[in-house]
Amino acid sequence: MYSDDDPYLAQLRKLCLAFPESVEIEAWGRPTFQAGKKLFALFVGNDEHPYAMVFKPDATDSEALLSDQRFYSPPYFGAAGWLALDFTVAAVDWAEVAELLDASYRQMALKRMLRALDEL
Repeated sequence: MYSDDDPYLAQLRKLCLAFPESVEIEAWGRPTFQAGKKLFALFVGNDEHPYAMVFKPDATDSEALLSDQRFYSPPYFGAAGWLALDFTVAAVDWAEVAELLDASYRQMALKRMLRALDEL
């Protein structure tokens, strides 16, 4: 369902795996990134959105993000408040992606992981 040389995946991996104790695990045929045992990001794709990242935004940011055409509510995850960023709609701002990942990670990480992150 994906290839290691897919566009955007190498940079997404780099950002996700920089978080303390984060790991990559293949699930559902896709790369997923976990804070300990909790999922905080996925690399996904389908016909409509070939390369995208699913993440858990701060609840207060969801409405604003959805007003931007790059973001959408992904199947299965959207009902729980997760969003997806379609990398193909516009040039990717990797600083913005890092901020979105940070918010998602912070919701899933254990306290010791957050302390380690804040010490970086």
